[in-house]
Amino acid sequence: MGSYLILFLKGIAMGAANVIPGVSGGTIAFVTGIYEEFIDSLKAFDLKALQLAQKLRFKELFAHLNLAFLIPLGLGVFISLISLGKALDWLFNHQPVLVWSFFFGLILASVYFVSKNIRQRTPSVYVTFAIGTVAALALAFLKPAEENPAFYYIAICGVVAVCSMILPGLSGSFVLILMGNYQLIMLKAVPNTAESLLKFNIEDVLSNVGIIAPFAIGAAVGFILLSRAISFLLHHHHDSTLSTLTGFILGSLVVIWPWKNEVYLTDEFGALVLKDGESIVQGYQWFLPSLADTNTLLGIVSMVAGVIAVALLEKSARKA
Repeated sequence: MGSYLILFLKGIAMGAANVIPGVSGGTIAFVTGIYEEFIDSLKAFDLKALQLAQKLRFKELFAHLNLAFLIPLGLGVFISLISLGKALDWLFNHQPVLVWSFFFGLILASVYFVSKNIRQRTPSVYVTFAIGTVAALALAFLKPAEENPAFYYIAICGVVAVCSMILPGLSGSFVLILMGNYQLIMLKAVPNTAESLLKFNIEDVLSNVGIIAPFAIGAAVGFILLSRAISFLLHHHHDSTLSTLTGFILGSLVVIWPWKNEVYLTDEFGALVLKDGESIVQGYQWFLPSLADTNTLLGIVSMVAGVIAVALLEKSARKA
């Protein structure tokens, strides 16, 4: 029961992270030490699982899908999204520096503690760590592309969106903005389709199929292939894969840096693009804070709290 409770709490942390732009559930899974099992569990949704379900062999299906792990974790994510997520969203809107600082400290400390799981520090490990870091930094400084409604491009967007759930340090919304299709997919097609389904307006649903269908296909392909690819790499090239992911998380810290000004998404006429009446962040302008500012000191305290939280988590994991 204790292990289920811990998984539930980790799920709560993963769900809450989805409220923070630039932080993904995959990052929290990585920080809390369940990333490899999370990936292996996702990979288990395969043809064998379908065959077990068809034969009504539910006990074997339960074990094959590792539902003893996924159910408490998923329950924590769900409850967090409908409860704690709202509180965190309020904090993010009213005390953004404190929230950004806590996550910055949390992820910064995780880079150190996760890197301890690298077994052999070979030259290839340092090279892949550098590649992961540079790749994440490059994403942070890219300028958004133009909107592209082509079938193949929207399918690629679907792959990218599901990658944000699996890859630590990758924010799906942020990357979709960089690819230029955030407005087309997340602000138009998805909400319009959801609204049409609720109203049983089949004609409007079909009008969005040209966007929703390739996006769903890309997401499914990304989910199937990426979970298997990462699982294979972790089992066969553990140190290089871990160092790449660690580098990616380190590079993503530039997006989470607490002291920055937001650059908002605009349309082709220069007008702000809104979602639920709020502007959408497409990038940041970073700056160094003044140490004489009380908010800066509070941010540093929050950052230290994030570091301590990971250290305590690491200590409890060793005892377990």
